[in-house]
Amino acid sequence: MNRDADSGRSTPENGDAAADDGAAKPDGGTASDSLGESTASDDVERQFDEISIARKGRWLGYALVAAVVTYLFLMALETVEWFRADLPSYLGTFAEALQDYFPFLVFGEGPVGVAFVPGGFSEYVTFIRQRNLLYDSGFFAGADSVFEYPILLFTQTGGPVQLFGAAGETLAIGFAGTIMAFPLALLFSILGSGRVTPFPFNFFFRGMMSAIRSIPALVWVLIYVPLGGISPTTATLAVATDTIGNLGRLFTDELEEIGDGPVEAMRTTGASKTQIIVFGMLAQVRNSFIAWTLYVFEINVRIAVGLGIIGAGGLGLVLSVQQGLFAYTNMMATIIVIFLLIVSVEMISQRTRAHLRAEDEPMAAVQLILGFPERLVRSFLK
Repeated sequence: MNRDADSGRSTPENGDAAADDGAAKPDGGTASDSLGESTASDDVERQFDEISIARKGRWLGYALVAAVVTYLFLMALETVEWFRADLPSYLGTFAEALQDYFPFLVFGEGPVGVAFVPGGFSEYVTFIRQRNLLYDSGFFAGADSVFEYPILLFTQTGGPVQLFGAAGETLAIGFAGTIMAFPLALLFSILGSGRVTPFPFNFFFRGMMSAIRSIPALVWVLIYVPLGGISPTTATLAVATDTIGNLGRLFTDELEEIGDGPVEAMRTTGASKTQIIVFGMLAQVRNSFIAWTLYVFEINVRIAVGLGIIGAGGLGLVLSVQQGLFAYTNMMATIIVIFLLIVSVEMISQRTRAHLRAEDEPMAAVQLILGFPERLVRSFLK
């Protein structure tokens, strides 16, 4: 061991670190404290550098993602010919159409450039009544008195659904398609569940539902054209086919989430497989199945409007015809009826699903009918 001749202390150069670490510092500390502080400071700086580098890398990643999204967005606009559409040159035509869309507003008049004319709403009402969009005025034409109305309501062709005119036809496509699809969706979901059909055979049914779901209802109705063209009948078939895939998949996911307790309890009692499925599995998801069916029914009513635009009837067909005639006021009247129909269906469906989720006490039929206006107002206020 070498020592410094003047101080008599060992130095880092001669390798005696232990003696140097124990030397007193002028501020009262020791060399070991100074070395420890230096090491801690180095750790902090290293961590700060690592955080800084990680942050720069993260921002670089964000910039790269933003650049890719921007590029794809521009390419998408180029694909749809956005930059060659010359939209500004059509703004004048669109402004004139707005006057027809909203006949209760007169642009270019009044203190704020727009005058309100309440009488413009009558154009909507007139068209809705002429085309029986919400109510078929000839439904009770065969009745000799008001007392025959209830009889005609259930004996006339179409029954209560036909009473709602074109809206009733759209509603019928969505409703009938949902009901037709329910049994097959339920069957496919049970067979597609791994609890019922062993792997990999259950994937055959899952694959069928995925294949059905991959084709939109708009395409299904084109596939069914050889059955009689595009009509309300083929539209109902298209909605039903589409619903089998969508509803079946939702049912399958619900069955995969049920608890094992009730199923195992039934097995211990010697119950058959059918009894286990009905009372052990389906009993647990009954409310969920009803809620999902109502939700899909909402979607199917919207799909029925879209199918009507290509000729399947109902409100969609009326909208398409009026668009072809450039009758924008009539178009807006039809859109208003579509809005009322969709909102009504959604409101009833949502309230029913909320009731199922809350597990409320079921209401009696009289209470259900008499309390509907109150629930309707509450739904609007929420």
